[in-house]
Amino acid sequence: MVDTPASTETDRTTFRVLFAISLAHLLNDMVQSIVPSIYPIIKDDMGLTFVQIGVITLVFQLTSSLLQPFVGMYADKRPSPYALALGMCFTLAGLIWLAFAGSYGAMLGSVSVIGMGSSIFHPEASRVAQLAAGRKKGLAQSIFQVGGNGGTAIGPLLAALIVLPHGRLSVLWFALAAILGAAILTKVGGWYKRVVRGLGNRARSARSVVDHLSHRRINMALAVLVVLTFSKQFYMASMTSYFTFFLIDKFGVSIQYSQLALFAFLAASAIGIIAGGYVGDRIGRKYVIWCSILGAAPFAMAMPYVGLTATIILAVVVGLVISSAFSAILVYATELKPGKVGMIAGLFFGLSFGLGGVGAAFFGWLADVSGISFVFEISTLLPLLGIVAALLPDLKKIDRE
Repeated sequence: MVDTPASTETDRTTFRVLFAISLAHLLNDMVQSIVPSIYPIIKDDMGLTFVQIGVITLVFQLTSSLLQPFVGMYADKRPSPYALALGMCFTLAGLIWLAFAGSYGAMLGSVSVIGMGSSIFHPEASRVAQLAAGRKKGLAQSIFQVGGNGGTAIGPLLAALIVLPHGRLSVLWFALAAILGAAILTKVGGWYKRVVRGLGNRARSARSVVDHLSHRRINMALAVLVVLTFSKQFYMASMTSYFTFFLIDKFGVSIQYSQLALFAFLAASAIGIIAGGYVGDRIGRKYVIWCSILGAAPFAMAMPYVGLTATIILAVVVGLVISSAFSAILVYATELKPGKVGMIAGLFFGLSFGLGGVGAAFFGWLADVSGISFVFEISTLLPLLGIVAALLPDLKKIDRE
């Protein structure tokens, strides 16, 4: 087959687009992470109860996670190259509204608009990452994903340096990040528009990957991936939300020391994301998924029972190993449903966000009832669910030479 210019561009890995979409992901998730970071300010300013704070989180999570599969379904049928920039504009509008919100109802409205921006951004951005991936789908998804992780980590730090000392109006400084993100995504949208005609050919070639699988087997594999996402996200929620409390409670370390330990875990997780995508492209995503989640189990299970230094070392190992799973899960899922990248990306990103929020709330309740040590003894069993990866079918490789 003679390649058209569009198909040629989508057959090679376009790193400039991948790095651009990763930077936009960093800016988007950095702004998104401002919302929970300013809870102490709005609680005092508005005299809110913890229940009302919880409702803000609920509204934010619902609009930023539950809408994503539906946005993805629409994008699969009608690709919208400039929807990426539109999503960032929603985030910008919500951010400005958040700065000036004078009532609880306005606060709920502002976070819902910010959440809608996330719902629009993630499915379409994942489609762009797939288009720019060429034959390195796992690596491409990892590059895209690590940008989001970086933004989530940077956001609270910047909020502590800028927003907490200077008040809620200072969130307007983050509007600059949203404007920059919209400009980057407008440029990416131009590239997306040029190659979108190649989507039909790519979908046809991708379909041969699952020609040997029945619809029942494909749906079973997707169900397995949901279980694996649950085990990973619930465990990550326990670590990101309560690892610092565990170190303080068990070893009596300072808050600063516990934060440094959490940073070591998160940094290792970022490295694991990139490594998982690269290795998955070479040896197969099924094996990365299996080794990532189940392979983290022995290190996680040992963590509650060792000394301080060993605990931190084990946390770093767990971060490296378990974080390599998500990119592999997402790419594997899109290969099961070729032509539905937006829907699948929206489903799994939305599921990831939603399970993270539910997991944090569940383990918070469990810590109040049974203590923080019990939370870590129980949560370390979650990676054992990685054994269900054995039920995933092997996907045929396509020879595109």
